[in-house]
Amino acid sequence: MYQIYSVYAICTFAAMGGGLFGFDISSMSGVLATSAYTNYFHVNGGYLQGAITGSMAGGSFFGTLASSFIADKMSRKTAIQIAAVIWIVGSIFQTAANGIALLVFGRVVAGIGAGIASAMVPVYQAEIAPKEIRGRVVSLQQFAITVGILVQYFIQYGSSFVDGGPKNPNQSTLAFRIPWGIQIFPATLLAVGMFFVPYSPRWLAGQDRWEEAIRVLANLHGHGDIGHPKVLAQYREIEEAMTFEREAGDSAFKALTQPRMLNRVILTVSIQMWSQLCGMNVMMYYIVYMMQAAGVPNLLLTASIQYILNVVLTLPAILFIDTWGRRPSLLYGALSMMILLFVVAALEAIYGVPNPGTDPSLDHISWLIMDNPPVSRAIVACSYLFVSTFAVTWGPTSWTYASEIFPTGIRAKAVSLATASNWAWNCALAFAVPTLFQKINWRMYIVFAVFNMCAFVQVWLTVRETKGKTLEEMEEVFESGRPAWTGVSRGSRLDRLQRDIAEGTVKVRLGGRRYEEL
Repeated sequence: MYQIYSVYAICTFAAMGGGLFGFDISSMSGVLATSAYTNYFHVNGGYLQGAITGSMAGGSFFGTLASSFIADKMSRKTAIQIAAVIWIVGSIFQTAANGIALLVFGRVVAGIGAGIASAMVPVYQAEIAPKEIRGRVVSLQQFAITVGILVQYFIQYGSSFVDGGPKNPNQSTLAFRIPWGIQIFPATLLAVGMFFVPYSPRWLAGQDRWEEAIRVLANLHGHGDIGHPKVLAQYREIEEAMTFEREAGDSAFKALTQPRMLNRVILTVSIQMWSQLCGMNVMMYYIVYMMQAAGVPNLLLTASIQYILNVVLTLPAILFIDTWGRRPSLLYGALSMMILLFVVAALEAIYGVPNPGTDPSLDHISWLIMDNPPVSRAIVACSYLFVSTFAVTWGPTSWTYASEIFPTGIRAKAVSLATASNWAWNCALAFAVPTLFQKINWRMYIVFAVFNMCAFVQVWLTVRETKGKTLEEMEEVFESGRPAWTGVSRGSRLDRLQRDIAEGTVKVRLGGRRYEEL
């Protein structure tokens, strides 16, 4: 079968799995303001809407936990295909929903697929990519998420004009069935297209399929030349790392609980947690509620600009994350988002008033900015700046970091735990935010600002820079004994090994004892 070996093409295509995550995030945002949805399901905010929105994230949580078993046994590639098929089934149920029960069931099923894909796509990308562009291609996961959010939102925006628009009390259910049905097509393309990309060479090595592993490495990084110094250097690095893991003799789960790995597990779980608690999901799931509270007249159009910014501002991160590094991205992002949330809270506290209850469509919001366009515009500007900041910093970096700091033998399980943290908090926030809009209104932004402050402190104390290092060099990065804020040594062991192989001072033999030093 024909195989694609361009790293950029492979990782871009695999990132479509992240697009499913994006479809999930905005799968409700555009339909919340339509009469078709509110009248058919009889939902208008509160706990019930939170439960419907959060059901997909709940399914994703369990899908993420199951993903490592599928990926370790059947390969990262196959796990992504299975995720796409499950998503298709869930989307069919959502499209055909005749009540809340079937809608929630469909969202849970689709969530399982999104959870598997969101955990295994960055693992697959990290194991395929060379160290020089690993951050860039893993960031494609976040770019695909933002594109999925944008595409789904605009599909919903266009569908909202069915039968006279979102305010028509007799609007057809096509207003929400069309966007939920269309999301079947990208998942179908992903499931079929993954047949034409290679298996991860590190997964092949872990299965003792060394001949296939070296051929994949050669096609990815040596233009098909097995004897290329870069290919041989990577082969030796992977083999030594595998040998070390097997000599340790620990099961994957036992290895995760060893102190040197447990610290990394806690770190990645925390980073994924902060990526949700920073407040970004408020801006994505419930942007319509936020704009309603700010007194913005054209809700869907104003919100759409935010989704466009989310896509466009992810591009600088893709281009430069391997230049400016992971640690600065997380530090500057947390600090900036904290400041912006404090500003929004202050504006709403000073200029807002309790909801007078004159408009039934705003019953789910307890605090409003009324007849004050300058303040409304300032809140919208802060929202745009917040989303732009997240898109450049935490969005791509949180996925990249988790996928690159673990050994091959436990990488899938460790990343699945980190991603499960993401989905658990995603689910909790999807459920809680509608109630927070009602109960604590503007104070909610202070809560998320404090979370960003906590994230900044943890990143400063514990996050080590990983740019320019191979996956097999992470042991040196994390076991150096130096504080995280002191940085890491420049250069890479792989570059030195590649140079030695090219100069003939180190030879690598395939099979048996695979290398010998002269």
